[in-house]
Amino acid sequence: MSSPIHQPSTLARVTAVLLAMLFLSACSSTRMAYRYADWGVSWWIEDYVTLTAEQEQRLAQDLDNLRQWHCAAELPRYRQWLDQLVRDTRSGDLDQATVSYHQQRLFDFLPRLLEQAAPTATNLLASLSDEQVAELARNMTRNHAEMEEKFLLDSPEARAEARAERTIERIENWLGPLNSRQKQIAREWSENRGRQTEIWLEGRRNWQLALLDTLEQRDSPEFGERIRYLMVNSQEVRGDAYQEMMAESRMAMADLMYELLEAGAPSHLAHLEDRAVELRGDFRALTCEPA
Repeated sequence: MSSPIHQPSTLARVTAVLLAMLFLSACSSTRMAYRYADWGVSWWIEDYVTLTAEQEQRLAQDLDNLRQWHCAAELPRYRQWLDQLVRDTRSGDLDQATVSYHQQRLFDFLPRLLEQAAPTATNLLASLSDEQVAELARNMTRNHAEMEEKFLLDSPEARAEARAERTIERIENWLGPLNSRQKQIAREWSENRGRQTEIWLEGRRNWQLALLDTLEQRDSPEFGERIRYLMVNSQEVRGDAYQEMMAESRMAMADLMYELLEAGAPSHLAHLEDRAVELRGDFRALTCEPA
């Protein structure tokens, strides 16, 4: 069950796209989403930087290697987790500790992917010209301004309502249509998130500025390690307020999911089981052949 907190920023999002495609998208075919995730990555990067043909070719090969590793090393872990989620759901005993456990398992998948993907990000970023870095900086600034306009111009009440709608939409992917009490629980949860959106945006910009600063030293022997640090330790880079917000939000999200299940009906557990079984079947059908 994924948190409705905003997605990772900039290049960290690129390397997390496989998990995002698998767990956050509403695509009816996980297999198709997984096989063609590299196209989504390439399209997203080119929103920020115009790549040369040589860079595109190298990126495509690196992403294929990453997918091959992910398929062979990580998908068995996902299947194991989903087996357990199906068993726990069928038992009908999803207490608060069990909900928190499954949430943490989902979060635990990301660090290994980021570690493995760091060389791909390093190869791409080290190859950028001064002109491409300048283009990246401009597009980051533009995109950040657009995000502020999108998320901060409305009143706090409107932002809370929009956050509630996003939360409900994502939860319904797992539980099915929520009843009125469940929707009220989600809205109350959103109202209590305070300055979460502002803190997320501040942390996002902190990370972007740290990346741009690191790119000024992309000829340094330590460049790869610095990029790895930015990716693996992105919460630290985003600042203390962001770290505190994330820690609080994870706990609050686990509490929210438990309350939603408590306020739900057997049909919600059945929908959760169906989604877990569907994903498990998709993962079992996947092979590690090139897409």
